[in-house]
Formats: sequence, C-alpha cells, structure tokens
Amino acid sequence: MDAEELEHRLLSILKEDPKASLGEIADQAGIARPTARKYIQKLEEEGAIVGYTVEIDPKKVNHQSIAMVGIDVESDQYVEATSKLRNLDSLTALYTATGDHMLMAELEATGSTELNEIVSDQILSIQGVTTACPAVLQERLK
Repeated sequence: MDAEELEHRLLSILKEDPKASLGEIADQAGIARPTARKYIQKLEEEGAIVGYTVEIDPKKVNHQSIAMVGIDVESDQYVEATSKLRNLDSLTALYTATGDHMLMAELEATGSTELNEIVSDQILSIQGVTTACPAVLQERLK
C-alpha cells in the first residue's frame, strides 16, 4: 500500500470511528502504531484532519430543530455578506454550494418561531443577502 492509499485508509477508519484508539486504527489499517501516529500527525498538520468531534442530535438532547438554509448573495457584496454570515452565532455551519443556492447554512432553533426570526432578523438583514430558503430536517437516517 502506497502512502496515498494509507492516508485514505486512515481517514476512512477515522470517519467511521473518530473515537478509535491509535492501536485500533493501526490494527485496522494493518500497520504499526508509530506509522499510524506519523501519518495521522501529518494529516493533521496538512489540515486534512481538521478536528475530532462528537455529533449530537439536538432533537434528542434539547428538542431543537435543525435547518439547512439556502442563501443567495449579490455577487458584488459576496465577501462582506459571507463574512457577516460566518460571524452569526446562530449558524452552526456555513458552506459554499453549487445548485440552487450559492451558500448553505446549518442552524439550530427551538421551533419555527425562532427559525423564522433567525432567517428574517439575522440572515436576510445582512446587506447583499437576497434569498434565504430554510428546510427543516426531520429525522437523521445515517
């Protein structure tokens, strides 16, 4: 297995189980622990591994709704608008996108009233934002 294949294998193992110990990762990849440590450290330093997180279903913990919001921005205001969007505490993630919208934002809200307030009072109030189309996620299947 060459270095690129090994890196992909390690990333695959970590995506499947981010809590796996170094020994478990090395065993699954069929390599020694020091080799696994070296490659994982390299992937972290290169920014391929951004962090290790726990995914929580807010609906199960605190009965919040998760919404994905498609956002469009005037092209001449893109940099300023995306900067302001990135600073909104109410957004848990912001992505550039292809398809129907230029950006996709993920947010959590305690209900439709709070969701509507975030969309209208925070997102649509940013100069340059022309569209914000929320879709509430119902049930996580995977």
